[in-house]
Amino acid sequence: MASSQVARRISSLFSQIRDMMDTTPVTRRKHAVLDLMSAFGNKHNVVLVEKNSHFQHLFAFPRISAVPGFAQKAFVPFGFSPKTSGSRLVRGVAERITGTSVVLAGGEEIPYDFLIVATGTSGSSAFKGTEEPSQLIGTDKKTETEKFKTLQAEVENAGRVAVVAVAQLAFDVKEYYPAKSVVLIHSRAQVMNRFDKALHDLVTSKFAKVGIETVLGNRVKTVRDGQDGKGRVVELMDGGEVQADCVISCTGSRPLSAPLLSLSPSAVDPATGFVRVKPTLQIHPSSAADPEYPNVFAIGDVADTAAHKAARPAFGQIEVVVANIRRLMRGKGEALEEYVVPPVSIHLALGLRESVKFRNPLRIGEGAGMSVGNDGDLEMGCGKMWARRARDTTTR
Repeated sequence: MASSQVARRISSLFSQIRDMMDTTPVTRRKHAVLDLMSAFGNKHNVVLVEKNSHFQHLFAFPRISAVPGFAQKAFVPFGFSPKTSGSRLVRGVAERITGTSVVLAGGEEIPYDFLIVATGTSGSSAFKGTEEPSQLIGTDKKTETEKFKTLQAEVENAGRVAVVAVAQLAFDVKEYYPAKSVVLIHSRAQVMNRFDKALHDLVTSKFAKVGIETVLGNRVKTVRDGQDGKGRVVELMDGGEVQADCVISCTGSRPLSAPLLSLSPSAVDPATGFVRVKPTLQIHPSSAADPEYPNVFAIGDVADTAAHKAARPAFGQIEVVVANIRRLMRGKGEALEEYVVPPVSIHLALGLRESVKFRNPLRIGEGAGMSVGNDGDLEMGCGKMWARRARDTTTR
């Protein structure tokens, strides 16, 4: 199928990111791949295969787990501007991938000339401790909003709240409900362990200042009901226990790479479930038994790019993919662009308004980059996302 004769079809798979780990201002690749639709949609047929009813603004998910009033705003309609008029959305769950199409649950096939796998990660069963590839499951806005409202009510009615793994959520609970007792449980001795210790020092000093307890360097074994069904008990691996009225667990992400197993099993790392990729972000089979697929790319959390799992790296990845697809379309044998892993950085909320922009040291012996501000948005940018993604839509 020559590009000069027909429009290229580029299918993209997306994720529902349910884990809210330290890198939560992580999430999350839909921003980047929607931008791909702008890059190609005016000249080519771009098909977005999406399992969820709405775009999920995951930056807001920790906040709406505790703070009421705007959970519905974190679910944004998929609006397409005239610039992306060549694009279309197919609501469905990708079950498997062939060399020419994406097969949805129910049997529908979406053909492609180029494929971008951006399925991300999903929360596993609590404390299961497995990283095997996971299948995709679709969600709808109404159901997910109600889940968050139920969680908000549990937090409101609790006297003591235990948060497992997510510093931002602990800060939000304590600032919105200052009279509540809040404890953060983290499996690592260093909070924000992917970052320089300077961030740990900042976060833990803020914990002490606002009165958040910490249990660090101790992994959760299980969570059970308290005596006579009252409250919850977090059992720790060292035999200790933490009592709470409400426990919010934010651990256990699994790569959503299962659909790719039907195309190239050895491109999925059996130990981690992440998709092996070349520096060009094309999938990278590790076995000679699996053919090369130069037209299939993987980006974001599901891809083993060596970048940290966050939004900013994904934007850089999509730029590389766009450039490489264009070069492959031209068919001139041009060298493909390679992805350069950026410095590890994060924009972390330290409460409802305060936040820190943090970057790991660029070189040995150099200090970390850090800027603390107090101009945060209570709704974590939901309004901006509606203006950006759904300005012209009337569907809610």
